[in-house]
Amino acid sequence: MRGPLRTWLKRAALGVAVLLLVPALTAGIVLRADYAGDYRDGTRTRGRDAIWLGHAWVDGRKKDADVAALAARLRGTGLRDLYVHAGPLEHDGTLPHARYAGAKWLIDSVHRALPGVRVQAWLGDQLDTETPEGLDLTRAATRDAIVTSARGVIDAGFEGTHFDLEPLHSGDRDYLALLGSLRELTRDRGVLLSVASHQIDPLPAAHSVAGALSGHPKYWSQKFFGEVAREVDQIAVMSYDTGLPLQSLYGGYVAEQTTLALEVTPESTDLLMGLPFYHETKPGHIASAETVAAAVRGVRLGLGRQDRGREHFGVALYVDFAATESDWTAYRKGWSPGRT
Repeated sequence: MRGPLRTWLKRAALGVAVLLLVPALTAGIVLRADYAGDYRDGTRTRGRDAIWLGHAWVDGRKKDADVAALAARLRGTGLRDLYVHAGPLEHDGTLPHARYAGAKWLIDSVHRALPGVRVQAWLGDQLDTETPEGLDLTRAATRDAIVTSARGVIDAGFEGTHFDLEPLHSGDRDYLALLGSLRELTRDRGVLLSVASHQIDPLPAAHSVAGALSGHPKYWSQKFFGEVAREVDQIAVMSYDTGLPLQSLYGGYVAEQTTLALEVTPESTDLLMGLPFYHETKPGHIASAETVAAAVRGVRLGLGRQDRGREHFGVALYVDFAATESDWTAYRKGWSPGRT
């Protein structure tokens, strides 16, 4: 290959490289800048934090000694809510009671050991939005079954229902309809309605672009996030699995997510930013970059810049069975320093 064609191909390749590299470099500079700066006063726990707990707490594997150890771990921190895995839901929305047979023992034990800490049922399932199998929210019968399942865990003594349904595409009106029905139930029963959320578009329409290119629109629009936040008592952003390679970039991204979420979350809704209490390196998650310390710094910077007086705010720790001592230390030292 020689002459004009070779020259054209070289220039075309350079042009493509520039188109790909410049936005990446620009984003990196912006995120690194978001990670810089000093903390503002008041950017510490408000006593509204939460933690996701695995299924072992309600299936008979955990014992009284485990509750005592958990209580010792949580005392002096800002942790107020336990999202205990009580599912998963069946694909038709139903939930056998046997899946949370140990609920009464756990709730009673927690109330004795940690007065004021609330135990919520963490319910989830894979949606059929990207695969042939899964929960179909377009079916009214499925949504009704989910409400019935929520009623069952409330009857068992749980003080709230925490839903994590994935992958949930931005703008899903059937999901909003489900939340409306669940809210009627939870308000009537005097318990909490809580959800885990996808991340917010870091750029306008990023969810549409990602969906077109990969079939997996990772993000929610900020508008949809706000719509969901107005339907619930708590919303916990799954601010991890970002694929970012450095702590500074990840922390800057968390700061940006915190700001975006604060802009559209009602002051009466608890906004919780997720902290990665796990260390598995997999596609989309680089454990050396997504650290608790980086996430806490990002949360505090974002909160200080946007709304440092916000009372209904906290962090959510994912997940208890994968956490290390260093994760707990970073959380206590950076966000909840009552216990060191």
